[in-house]
Amino acid sequence: MRRSMVRRLSVPALALGLLAPALAACSDEPADLVIYSGRNEDLVDPLLDKLEEELDANVEVRYGDSAELAAQILEEGDKTEAALFFSQDAGALGALSKEGALKALPQPTLEKVDEAYRGGEGDWVGVSGRVRVLAYNPEKVPTPPDSVHDLTDPEWKGKVGFAPNNASFQAFVTGMRVLEGDDAAREWLKDFKANSPKTYESNIDILEAVDSGEVATGLINHYYWYEKAAEEGEDKLTAKLHFLPGGDPGGLVNVAGVGLLKGADAKEAGYAQKAADFLLGQEAQTYFAEETFEYPLIEGVAPVKGLTALDSLQAPKINLGELDSLKETLAMLQETGLV
Repeated sequence: MRRSMVRRLSVPALALGLLAPALAACSDEPADLVIYSGRNEDLVDPLLDKLEEELDANVEVRYGDSAELAAQILEEGDKTEAALFFSQDAGALGALSKEGALKALPQPTLEKVDEAYRGGEGDWVGVSGRVRVLAYNPEKVPTPPDSVHDLTDPEWKGKVGFAPNNASFQAFVTGMRVLEGDDAAREWLKDFKANSPKTYESNIDILEAVDSGEVATGLINHYYWYEKAAEEGEDKLTAKLHFLPGGDPGGLVNVAGVGLLKGADAKEAGYAQKAADFLLGQEAQTYFAEETFEYPLIEGVAPVKGLTALDSLQAPKINLGELDSLKETLAMLQETGLV
């Protein structure tokens, strides 16, 4: 039976170099595979139960923030108990890749996923995708803007919701820095703040505010809308989604992904590899499509009905591994007064 330990860790604390103590195991029974998971336990715990059944092994999962766990892995080095890192975003995987903490993945594993959604060094691979979108209230906004740069115009003053402490918003800002440079990103953040956007704790809060008309539009990940539609019925939602065109930085496609950690013994590494392949298999990819409403990343598994096809999106072209500079992004958000 798998034992999971939940530990909520602070992204700002990580960025400032305040590392948490090593995570401790919850049981004296040794695990065949230890996974450090930056994915939310509520979202992926049922899937990882299936993984344990598939492996017929004792799997222990330790939960936390992806960026914090990446720092923890680097702190632990070869002494880490983890053999697999399951990250919420590509940036944390990119950080480990740059430090040489990940093992090369077999080519058959890598080739299951388009090269845009895997590490350039061949040492991590995306397992599910998400898109940054504008949620908008058509009663307030008949025609949503096609760029996040439009949101600094006077007509949007006080009408935009965002979650500055949310990891996905911070990844978007990092993406803008990579795509347009630090000076341009800093200027956008200053102009955005000057336009009095409304601050929320989470994507869910933003979507509810848009749906009620509290704000006209908001910056979220796509799957929150589909989650709410599944729970309440699409006909009950006023809010709609707008996928930004033209490679706009606001339309960033990010991935959750996995990497195998160096230092694991042969048995642990074998289980970790099987786990990676399981997450890229039909069952897991269908789970991501139908249960978490993310984009599956392998051929042959379709996204949830009504979701714009991944290959038809006009997402910005970016090396997702370069989303690793969270510390610089947080410093910029603090400098501009958004956090």
